[in-house]
Amino acid sequence: MSEVAIVGFGCSGFKPITPELSYKELMFETAVKAYEDAGINPRKDVDVFITCAEDYLEGFSIFDEFVPDQLGAVLRHLFTVSGDGMLGLATAYMLIRTGHFDTIVLEAHSKASDILTYIDIVAFGLDPVYNRPLGGHPYYIAGMEMNRYLHDTCTTTEQCAQVVVKNKRNGILNPYAAYGANVTLDQVLCSETCFYPLKKLEISTPADGCIVMVLASEKIAESLSDKPIWVKGVGWCTETPSLETREWTKAVYTRMAAEMAYKQAKINNPWMEIDFAEIHDQFAYKELQHMEALKLCDYGEAGKLLEDGLTNLNGEFPVNPSGGLLGMGYGLEASGTQKLLEVVLQLRGEAGRRQIPNAEVGLAHTWRGIPTATGVVAVLSNVKR
Repeated sequence: MSEVAIVGFGCSGFKPITPELSYKELMFETAVKAYEDAGINPRKDVDVFITCAEDYLEGFSIFDEFVPDQLGAVLRHLFTVSGDGMLGLATAYMLIRTGHFDTIVLEAHSKASDILTYIDIVAFGLDPVYNRPLGGHPYYIAGMEMNRYLHDTCTTTEQCAQVVVKNKRNGILNPYAAYGANVTLDQVLCSETCFYPLKKLEISTPADGCIVMVLASEKIAESLSDKPIWVKGVGWCTETPSLETREWTKAVYTRMAAEMAYKQAKINNPWMEIDFAEIHDQFAYKELQHMEALKLCDYGEAGKLLEDGLTNLNGEFPVNPSGGLLGMGYGLEASGTQKLLEVVLQLRGEAGRRQIPNAEVGLAHTWRGIPTATGVVAVLSNVKR
């Protein structure tokens, strides 16, 4: 079966608000950048278009009706993935591996500033019988999970706060980051407690932005790009949606998705065989929990690795060199493609001041957020083996 590569990308954003652009203009601007980067004509050279969007977030039913014009996909094959952008990557990967398609365009975006009732939409995803009638802000689930995680692993609140310090500092070096900043440990710890023990600065803030990627089969990838980034493995998993029956300390969905991706990529020791990772950090503690689920360390050890500086930009295993979602901003369904973007930039040697020397293999991870237990993991490399 054909290998799959990312041969071009475009990014617009990420910003706290983009009143000057509609979501269609945001998508068009980004698509033009991606097509120029890949050197393709969307009307002639693309077999399939994939857009990742959730109708509730977009404010339209059957949102894919509003997609083709700005992507150059009118009267073409168009798939809509109602989920995170990395689920779109998995879809594109499978389509190309069938041998029936050679070039696929993947799009995911966030126009969070247009959503007036975002928290109500999140709450609507809760179980309608047992959980939704309880009311309240749905992020209380994150507070409960964080509290249980800290108790069971002996991770400290200081270690969680250090995630914020690290990621926002990395975000200063990223021109795509909306919320890069020099914050101190004390500032994080002294910020308002929103959902005990979760602090205000430990919650990523939504941002507007769009990412479009062009994927190609092995037979044409190297003709389109002199820096193809090969997708070595993709794994995904949706664990139980029930709050009452899920594992509260370990991110089981991430562990199972990682096992699938590592098996495809022939990764036996992630810490030794992967150079860096982009990990979903909508809440600061989730970076640590996800590190353990990704088998980058043993259970309960992620906080210590962070404390020792091993996951810093200049550390042994950099985590979230982009600034993560805490630094870039939470991109809703584009969160996974935010992670992919940074991995692609690093592997192409185009990450600027945050470039990791000699990076050959990178990991991208996403979680679809509260109240889901859905995760996706991808291993990418600039070396075709």
